[in-house]
Amino acid sequence: MIADLQDRLRRELGKTVIGQDEAVRLLLIALVADGHVLLEGVPGVAKTLLARTLARALGMQFKRVQFTPDLMPSDVIGTQVFDFQRGAFHLVEGPVFTQMLLADEINRAPAKTQAALLEAMQERQVSIEGEGRKLPSPFLVIATQNPVEQQGTYPLPEAQLDRFLFKLEIGYPSLAEETSILEQHSGDSAGQSQALESVQQVVQPGELEACRAQAIAMEVRPEVRRYLLELVRRTRDDVHVQLGGSPRAAVLLQLAARVAALLDGRDFVVPDDVKSLFSAVLRHRIVLTAAAEVEGLDADDVLRNVADSVEVPR
Repeated sequence: MIADLQDRLRRELGKTVIGQDEAVRLLLIALVADGHVLLEGVPGVAKTLLARTLARALGMQFKRVQFTPDLMPSDVIGTQVFDFQRGAFHLVEGPVFTQMLLADEINRAPAKTQAALLEAMQERQVSIEGEGRKLPSPFLVIATQNPVEQQGTYPLPEAQLDRFLFKLEIGYPSLAEETSILEQHSGDSAGQSQALESVQQVVQPGELEACRAQAIAMEVRPEVRRYLLELVRRTRDDVHVQLGGSPRAAVLLQLAARVAALLDGRDFVVPDDVKSLFSAVLRHRIVLTAAAEVEGLDADDVLRNVADSVEVPR
């Protein structure tokens, strides 16, 4: 079922997004795992277009919030407004009441506005005036940020980053892919809109939940679980890491590996499932030391070294 679902999604996403095959695979894993995704990349590499196309192909209600320095928490979750005609307060729901929320340039808003998403991402509900309100299901947050421009930005705190299952780095396309982009699009907004309008819903209600149930039942053998734990625990002892992966990171890595195994048509997890997702799950959860930054190392470099230092079970 999930392999067919993946093929359908790739076909529809290919109508607007060229390349980014790994990003599409990880987004599908996140969807089945009921996790959120942080997309990082320079402007113009189709981060927003990828999210919008995915929402159309899934048939999910989609809303976008442009995060800015003056954005308030109530602009995201909503607020109680007094109705003078009825003489009572009523809730005006914010854009968070949707199935897929695009938090565009999330690091441009201050911490109090970023924090407005914490409860929504973890509990699938928001509290307004002390009253909890459930969000639609499924609920997925896709956030974007620009890694280059830092002026006027507010780095996401570790507590916020930990709510994202994956951090995906969207890079430039290859020459062949960029040539296809030029051939497919006229370069104006109208052409892009027409391509987006051609995207059809290819996932029916209940399919993601059925795939999730299959993934949860996936077998993880003891030696694979030990390998996974050794990878995560080794990040806590690495000389280049100030803050290593948490137990939550291990739990989410195991869940993502189960979905990856399902995508490959297996009913058991192998070490390659774990290793292939290790960086995507951990790169935003570790904090490097000042010495690592002086040496020019980034999170992926450190995680690659950690993965190479742990023996893969046979």
